[in-house]
Amino acid sequence: MAEPALLLAAQMERLARAPRASPCPRIPRARVARGHCAQCWADLGCSSGPSSGRMNQLPQKSPLRPRPAGCSLLSSAESLSMDGFWMEVERIQQRDELREEDSGDSQLPEGEAESQWLQDTGLLGLLGGLGLASDHRELLSTLTQTQVAAVCRRLDIYTRSAQRRHKAPIRDVRDIFGVFNSGVMSSESGDSGVRWTQLSCGASKSPPAAEPGRPQEQAGQEEAFNMDSAYSEQAAALLQRARPSLGGTCAWGKGSLPTFRIHKGRLGVTRIGDLSPQDMKKVPPLALIELTALCDVLGVDLRRSKAGKWKAAETRLFGVPLDSLLEADHKVRPSAQVPLLLQALLSCLEKRGLDTEGILRVPGSQARVKGLEQKLERDFYIGLFSWDEVHHNDASDLLKRFIRKLPAPLLTAEYLPAFAVVPNIPDLKQRLQALHLLILLLPEPNRNALKALLEFLRKVVAREQRNKMTLWNVSTVMAPNLFLHQGRPPKLPKGQEKRLAEGAAEVVQLMVHYQDLLWTVASFLVAQVRKLNDSSSRRPQLCDGGLKTWLRRIHADRDKAGDGPEATLKVAKIQVAWPTSDALKVPLTPSTRVAHVLRQFTECCSLGLKGQEGGEDADSLLPRHRSMELANILLCEVGGNISEHCLDPDAYLLDLYRANPHGEWVIKQRPT
Repeated sequence: MAEPALLLAAQMERLARAPRASPCPRIPRARVARGHCAQCWADLGCSSGPSSGRMNQLPQKSPLRPRPAGCSLLSSAESLSMDGFWMEVERIQQRDELREEDSGDSQLPEGEAESQWLQDTGLLGLLGGLGLASDHRELLSTLTQTQVAAVCRRLDIYTRSAQRRHKAPIRDVRDIFGVFNSGVMSSESGDSGVRWTQLSCGASKSPPAAEPGRPQEQAGQEEAFNMDSAYSEQAAALLQRARPSLGGTCAWGKGSLPTFRIHKGRLGVTRIGDLSPQDMKKVPPLALIELTALCDVLGVDLRRSKAGKWKAAETRLFGVPLDSLLEADHKVRPSAQVPLLLQALLSCLEKRGLDTEGILRVPGSQARVKGLEQKLERDFYIGLFSWDEVHHNDASDLLKRFIRKLPAPLLTAEYLPAFAVVPNIPDLKQRLQALHLLILLLPEPNRNALKALLEFLRKVVAREQRNKMTLWNVSTVMAPNLFLHQGRPPKLPKGQEKRLAEGAAEVVQLMVHYQDLLWTVASFLVAQVRKLNDSSSRRPQLCDGGLKTWLRRIHADRDKAGDGPEATLKVAKIQVAWPTSDALKVPLTPSTRVAHVLRQFTECCSLGLKGQEGGEDADSLLPRHRSMELANILLCEVGGNISEHCLDPDAYLLDLYRANPHGEWVIKQRPT
């Protein structure tokens, strides 16, 4: 018998070449009685008012003002067309067994929630009363004023809770933050941030909620999405000026979502995956502090649940944690970042179902789906499962069933309530900011799986003219599968079903439509990572162990006096990931970008290879198995205040040097 890895690879290749099945006839839309279905909608803790015993039970805050009538992200037609949502909920209840356990309150009690928050942000040691550790000092030194205020709130709540429980006295926040002098937090783009001084532990009053926004700019017009400064600082500044941002509340009808353009600073944009694993580990704690600070400024009740305890599944694919799936997949495909079963399901639907009318909405055969699930459990990893005989509607049911049966929600049990409260934020741009931070909080396997799913959903929406599935249709169908985890019975406030259902669908809509924006690392977070690495005074090792030779960057014509451009290097030599006869010399001017370096390198490679035609140069070690095209190479900065960072082609080298003068630059081939 052939090796399982080869069999599975062959199956995936045959799936990619499989012909499209004929579309199934469209079924008429049924009238759905919402009474029973609404009773099955999960309790996501989406109330807008304060609650006791929750993580962010803060001193008296100004309540978030409700959206004005008619000022929703949804048009009136979309708000009424929730049939797809409730039909999907009803099918879930018919096909999945209800989980009655875990019906108790999953919210963390006061004090415990703050302790967990401090642990997740790396600041739990602040409760010890033994002085600031170096790690705490480094992290606190990177925080903005609003982020410091968020930490103070949690420490203050924990202190009051501990005093009520007669625990040992907790250090006053003035003892913690008073040790720092006034500092400046610079953004990744080099702009100065907000200065902050010593803060008291007194309950700081939240600024007043923003007035409902004036009508937004016309649909289709681009708006800048600024990532250079912290979102919470932007929100605080807007509230101080008593006016909303350009992305304020307004009714956005079908197909009229505004376009946001990421404002590129001089250092470019950092995508998720551009940073090394070492540096990415520093991002979630910073993102959690920033998300909490943003919600504090906006007066939003940020919820968090306990991590559930799940029984080990007796299956190999469905109901198995993502980590366990990837561990098994790595035996077949070591480079897999998304579960192979999820890849296969998406590939099946993409190749044969994108043009099918009602894809994702029209259900498959329940009997066939159960039989296919059993066959997949038995034959998938040995490469004997044939996707040619899988109907696309059955495949869509398998996809949704895979998502629902995960032991923990794809959006995680801890942060699913936080995703659910995003629609409570009146300002569209600030909703996206909160979603952006929540994406960064997801574990890497969850984030990668969600990205693959959203990319597929965007392809479905792109074929709307053929499959009749608009962005809103897709969102209403997929929202129950992401938010109604394992068909759990609800504890829902009476009369709130429709609003919460619309909110869940709206979150999916935003994630599908703005996924390119969401899968980035904000420049202000990258700047904080740089400062953390600078403060720790460590030189990160190279992430790529295959780099055998290192040529130090040579600085020439350096003027040691002054701070202007004349004080920086004029020429640099850049190392490449494979030995060459000469290093690449790069003249540095204020207009030199990464793209110029890569273009110069490809031209040098092309000339070198042409010169070798007709003869074999045994000393040349340039890789010839891949074309030296711009799409296949990238420039990274390594060392100094960063571990490894793949650079945006639009980034300016002179500004990169100023941000990381002790780093090194290296040209590498893009991973396959």
